[in-house]
Amino acid sequence: MHPQALFHVFGQPVYAYGICMAVGIIACFIFLMWAFWYRNFNEEASDKILIIGILATAFGIFMAMVFQSLYDYIEDPSEGFRLNTSMTFYGGLIGGVSSFLIVWNLYIFVIAPRAKSKLLQNNMNATLTDALPIIPMGITIAHAFGRLGCFFGGCCYGAPTDSWIGLPCAHGYNAELGMTMDGVNVIPVQLMECIFLFILTGIMIVLYFKFNFNCNFGVYAIAYGVWRFIIEFFRVDHRGSFIPGLTPSQLWAIVMVILGIAYFFLYKYLFKRMMKHPELQPSLHAKGGEKAEETPAE
Repeated sequence: MHPQALFHVFGQPVYAYGICMAVGIIACFIFLMWAFWYRNFNEEASDKILIIGILATAFGIFMAMVFQSLYDYIEDPSEGFRLNTSMTFYGGLIGGVSSFLIVWNLYIFVIAPRAKSKLLQNNMNATLTDALPIIPMGITIAHAFGRLGCFFGGCCYGAPTDSWIGLPCAHGYNAELGMTMDGVNVIPVQLMECIFLFILTGIMIVLYFKFNFNCNFGVYAIAYGVWRFIIEFFRVDHRGSFIPGLTPSQLWAIVMVILGIAYFFLYKYLFKRMMKHPELQPSLHAKGGEKAEETPAE
């Protein structure tokens, strides 16, 4: 754990948490760039998905702060609503996904059909439905590094424990426990979630690239929703309140599982028909326009 600033740049402190977040976001987009290239997305499809993704990521970070501030306000309205730097993952996920879908559909259905500039026209050889099996892998990569940052920062920590698994990875004063957490061995839920997310990334990579499985978004939503609902029982850090008996994250975890199940039906009856399958189109990488030999998953 290292909650203190590692160094300063132009007088501004740089923390391990911030570095891990930055590394995670960069690793996410590098992976997405490679995956789109490997699956034969043309340059326009890759660039537009990634540009909108970067904008959605920035908005997601903002919404992660808004959600946590809202939870704090609901719990104690006396201090008024104040935007702080504390963040919650679900706020970032909801904000990022919703903003991406809004901008994407605005471009596809409003801007591109009316655009006279070739730059704004839609000449992509892939749709968002082709990217959906890939995007969850990028999310889990970024999230895993983010949880590693939580470990260094001492936030999102588990309950105090005397077992062998305990690590001093909590920071600050816990009002509910009435104790300072620095130096206290706690369940390292941050590392546990980091490992889980990397394993989930590996599973989705195998499913998609080896078996052409196109429902990774459903797998991600269900797997992470179940994981997050369970791991919340082992956390004691302050997360705000929303509905009695459930933490805010447990409520969103239930929603996430429901959406994950719904995704399988959406894919079967809608998304599957909307895919362009760029991996089956003439290769942009091989000489002579050779076609890939892969077949889409049923």
